Amino acid sequence: MSDNLFSSWFGRDMAVDLGTANTLVYVRNRGITLNEPSVVAVNVKDGRPLAVGAEAKRMIGRTPSHIQAIRPLKDGVIADFEICEKMLRYFIHRVHQRRFAKPRMVICVPSGITGVEQRAVQEAAESAGARKPAYIIEEPMAAAIGAGLPVHEPTGNMVVDIGGGTTEVAVISLGGIVTSQSIRIGGDELDEAIIQFIKKEYSLALGERTAEEIKIALGSACPLSEELHAEIRGRDLITGLPKTIVTTTEEIRRAIDEPMGSILDAVKVTLDKTPPELAADIMEQGIVITGGGAMLHGLDTRLQSETGMPIVVAKDPLNSVAIGSGQCLEEFEALKQVLISSSSR
Repeated sequence: MSDNLFSSWFGRDMAVDLGTANTLVYVRNRGITLNEPSVVAVNVKDGRPLAVGAEAKRMIGRTPSHIQAIRPLKDGVIADFEICEKMLRYFIHRVHQRRFAKPRMVICVPSGITGVEQRAVQEAAESAGARKPAYIIEEPMAAAIGAGLPVHEPTGNMVVDIGGGTTEVAVISLGGIVTSQSIRIGGDELDEAIIQFIKKEYSLALGERTAEEIKIALGSACPLSEELHAEIRGRDLITGLPKTIVTTTEEIRRAIDEPMGSILDAVKVTLDKTPPELAADIMEQGIVITGGGAMLHGLDTRLQSETGMPIVVAKDPLNSVAIGSGQCLEEFEALKQVLISSSSR
């Protein structure tokens, strides 16, 4: 049976970047076809999912008591297995209208994931309808492939992937990860730091979504040539009434300083463990940063001043992991060695 006929009969192959903040689905020969927040709204009474993705995200912090908006992934790993499986199944069916489709699936996981967590991801995929075995690819490897780095060559490539729940730092050479650091700090921790800072400084309670909007608008990793300010609305913790305050980029930078420091430390530790030949290559090629965190203002400048290395922001930082894992489907035979299948465990 020709490969094309095979894939159309069993459903198209797909790669899933199962992120803490967003889930992206790449379908073979079609590219990224779905990009939705990793959120499921559930009816607490009977456990039925009411909404998934963008529709469910809009409900965060705004639901009546019998509806709960759940994020099934925390720090890059599955925190709620059942909900995660429902979410995956929903996304597979969104992409494949055919009921009996059993697509070959590649799923991205953080490099610091344990064997147990890895099996949980594979089982969730297989019970959600993926063909066995489900393949796993480590996030920094997918990010490097998606950013167009020559991962199979004997040169050192360094990638820093700052996602919603984890930051992955890895040095890759000859199709494998030479040294890596995976820390469970990402965009979510920056949001949390903003919430805590505003609470302490202004006695104002903020929601997750507001904190994320502030981070995107005002977050920065180093002083800006022109500091900005913006109004924030929240609930006054003393009076319990809504209140508006004005905050600046400078304050938000101070708020996220601690998690930012941890991310920079992870980069330095990885550089420290890199063999000298590969370190010389990185000095030449530069460090590639991807993931949503790569879009933080001034992050490249700060990294450059702290490491002394040239910094390159990936062309499409938000999608590089999905594009990289999709590339593994497009060139399955050539890139097979970077995947881990459940049968090989």
